[in-house]
Amino acid sequence: MNMIDALTTAFQLPFMMRALVVLLVLSLAAGFIGVFINLRGLEFLTDGLTHAVFPGLAAGFIVGGKDGALLGAIIAATAATLLLTWLSNRRVGNDATTAIVFTALFSVGVLIVSTSSQQTSGLEQLLFGHLLTVTEAEALTTIGVSALALAVVLLTFRRQLFRSFDEEGSAAAGYRVLLTDVALNVSIALVVVAASAAVGNLLVLAVLIVPGALARLVAVRMGYLFVTAIAVGMLASWLGLATSFTLSVDAGFNVPGGATVALFFVATYVLALLYRTVVKQVRT
Repeated sequence: MNMIDALTTAFQLPFMMRALVVLLVLSLAAGFIGVFINLRGLEFLTDGLTHAVFPGLAAGFIVGGKDGALLGAIIAATAATLLLTWLSNRRVGNDATTAIVFTALFSVGVLIVSTSSQQTSGLEQLLFGHLLTVTEAEALTTIGVSALALAVVLLTFRRQLFRSFDEEGSAAAGYRVLLTDVALNVSIALVVVAASAAVGNLLVLAVLIVPGALARLVAVRMGYLFVTAIAVGMLASWLGLATSFTLSVDAGFNVPGGATVALFFVATYVLALLYRTVVKQVRT
């Protein structure tokens, strides 16, 4: 099967369609939330949350398997989000403090893993994803958590937008900055949790950060930012998944679906950056 055929016929297989649906839902939520991440400069926080969720994933998986991992990740993400937001509002939440907190949490996760070496393969799936073997239950869970993350941001959309451009003005307008920050941070953490089964805990950064950053490069109007980010995420997911399938089936390479998708996210950003550079050179 060549690449052109894989773009359509490959998704007639149930496991491929299930993986595509998961990625499209993730792209919708992550693309929308990713715009606010870019506008607020929260890329470092997002990176930190992936580390903070790890001990919850590890502890939950060891105690209760994949179902336990989800609950553990939610608990860890909630705790990390509240801690970070509290530190920020206490004026001690600088990058150094944030890095120390998340390094400590990630170290706890490593210690937890070291106590149960027989669970290593399962934990690797949570770190790097198992996109092509996502079960129906995992897909439904991912969709549900992603929908919740998107709902949190949509319900606070006006205040999030105001906060992104004018913090003081947002507070003066009566919006509570603390609640606004908590809502966005919780939505980021939820996407990190939702992506654990699909692209893995470590590769979720591509899904959350790249579309928003790319949209900022090419979109000329505010409204286009969200549309561009979501569209790019969905396109990269589709192409990456089809490429992974083609390489695995036709070429005989055991190519991880999540990693391939993540690379396509990065590739779209590189192309957009080159396009913007060329356009800028032509105009000057």
